[in-house]
Amino acid sequence: MDRLSALLQCFPVRAHLFHAGPLCGVTHFDAVPGRSFLHVLRRGEMVVTHHRRDRLPRKVAVKEPTLLFYPRPLAHDFHNAPVDGADFTCATLDFQGGDRHPLVRALPEMLVLPLHRVQGLETALQLLFSETEQVRCGQRILADKLFEVVLLQMLRWLLDHPQASGINMGLISGLADPALARALTALHERPGEAWSLEAMAQEAGMSRSAFAARFKSTVGQTPADYLLDWRVGIAQSRLLQGDSVKFLADMLGYANASALSRAFTQKLGLSPRDWLKSQPR
Repeated sequence: MDRLSALLQCFPVRAHLFHAGPLCGVTHFDAVPGRSFLHVLRRGEMVVTHHRRDRLPRKVAVKEPTLLFYPRPLAHDFHNAPVDGADFTCATLDFQGGDRHPLVRALPEMLVLPLHRVQGLETALQLLFSETEQVRCGQRILADKLFEVVLLQMLRWLLDHPQASGINMGLISGLADPALARALTALHERPGEAWSLEAMAQEAGMSRSAFAARFKSTVGQTPADYLLDWRVGIAQSRLLQGDSVKFLADMLGYANASALSRAFTQKLGLSPRDWLKSQPR
């Protein structure tokens, strides 16, 4: 069962390498709307700090090769030695939809994962480090793609170890549950089907009552609420790409454009047309 492909096809993510090498002294990373950060500490030690108003530890000491992942915009500072600082490879990540991206909503504000814990990273990181150590044709494009591979490998690991990462509820936890994952993957792959509670429970191989209870306690929403979120999220993404409400209603399993508009307004408080007008161009 492929738990990630349909999700990432609907809501892609793109990586952009911006630094490779040592960082000395204090380096500040701004919280920019729609921007995520993925840092790889290759060698050395450092301290990362956050503002007091953030719901994160004020200081985090990192003493071994580590992934530091900020899924949502959040200012942070790296404190390294003034000379011969720690060695990093860093990228920004653009999740389509920004904070609306299902994975962004499901992840904690910060993940600190020592590299030795995340199985499967070695080959991708070796290739990434090789590409960043010297200038070659197509280096930036290949490095960006390799950072996306690193992200995908990290997401795979999170699906298999959610609690070890401090993730106790949400989409990641749902996809980590074998029965719920079957239902969630079916919803992601076939959002336009006539999904009743019974049909979702059948995908999970569970009774309706057991499925509904486990889904709510694990994902944090009812199955119907999650399906509404998924469909409206797809509609938002596709509206920005120029698709019509009528086309999306057919695609997402609504009887007509009016039915989709009612569901959209129920979720967001704006009609599709008004929501689209409110988006920056």
